[in-house]
Amino acid sequence: MKIGLVTPYVYPDPGGVNQHVRYLYENLRLRGHDVRILTSSHGLQRASQGDVIRIGKGFSMPTNGSVGTITLSPRYVSQVSDVLERERFDLLHFHEPFVPFLSLIVLRQSTSVNVATFHAFGGFSPAYEFGSRVMGSYAGRLHGRIAVSAAARHFIDRFFPGDYRVIPNGVDTERFHRAVPIARWQDGTKNLLFVGRHEPRKGLLDLLKAYRILRKTGCNCRLLVVGTGPQEREARRYVMTRKLGGVEFLGRVSDDEKAQLFKTADVYVSPATGGESFGIVLLEAMAAGTPIVCSDIHGYKGVVRRGREGILVPPRKPKAIAGGIAQLLADDDLRRSMADNGLVRAEDFSWERVTARVDDYYGFVIRRLAAQGALPSGFHADIPVPPKVAATA
Repeated sequence: MKIGLVTPYVYPDPGGVNQHVRYLYENLRLRGHDVRILTSSHGLQRASQGDVIRIGKGFSMPTNGSVGTITLSPRYVSQVSDVLERERFDLLHFHEPFVPFLSLIVLRQSTSVNVATFHAFGGFSPAYEFGSRVMGSYAGRLHGRIAVSAAARHFIDRFFPGDYRVIPNGVDTERFHRAVPIARWQDGTKNLLFVGRHEPRKGLLDLLKAYRILRKTGCNCRLLVVGTGPQEREARRYVMTRKLGGVEFLGRVSDDEKAQLFKTADVYVSPATGGESFGIVLLEAMAAGTPIVCSDIHGYKGVVRRGREGILVPPRKPKAIAGGIAQLLADDDLRRSMADNGLVRAEDFSWERVTARVDDYYGFVIRRLAAQGALPSGFHADIPVPPKVAATA
């Protein structure tokens, strides 16, 4: 099939949705599909680069305790029309389809089969509450809906009720399997790792407070902090004013170096306070064989099983975070057991398996439309054959 993956964020800028789109693109191509990525531009990027088609400009704005993107163009309608006419997609796969405005305009003009993946999770959302009243016609143009977790499904179903298939995020298991620890940090001191944007909902300050408790109790450990963000200055000031030794702010790192850091860590810590739909970093830790201490929040409980791949602790509770870390650092057998469990569980989330599930869902949606005589005029490919089901005795 000819497939267009539509992301409202500036591809390939860092972020969970863009990472999802990247691996889905690569693995759908490996499965024989002809794939393009529809996105916006930011700065000096060219209008198109190979299979990446850029329409409009992306601008950053705060959303859900983080930073999102809104895309604009004075010629959106004509630009989108030209792209769709030229590319003739059989299927368009929208990621966060209701983020203004690129996805909405593509969805409105689409004559293809339309599938959407919903990634977000949160509490009450004024934007979605308002959107559910004015974007019902857009939601009605979706032929298939995917949520990356039960938490994400529950969240979006409140505003746009419908039939959602849960298909999780994936992880590049091979990248983390082949990574090697960084020699610089292999000096006998136990390493804790944090990877994430420095913003309140990621819980970095709670982790720093937990780390201070550990140091006060004589725990010989080091904290490696990866990422940047608006809270970085406050985090650095906390470390400096408390004279906390052993905290290393590493900033942004490459994907390969990130994999090495996961391999280097004795414990990965994710103290997010909420608003997480899934937790890709938890998959990355498991794929590297790193035991986990993370917050007991909805988006994480579908990834890390309590007491098997990690220890779940109440969010915003530095003493509980410190207790979970101390328990793992003091028990070599427990760390090994959780590392082994994580390696096995990560295989269930390999991009090869996740993409196969997405591809199967495409086929399900197309066959359902064909049976109803409702295939859109833009669909020209063969009807996918249902996957074979193993015979049972």
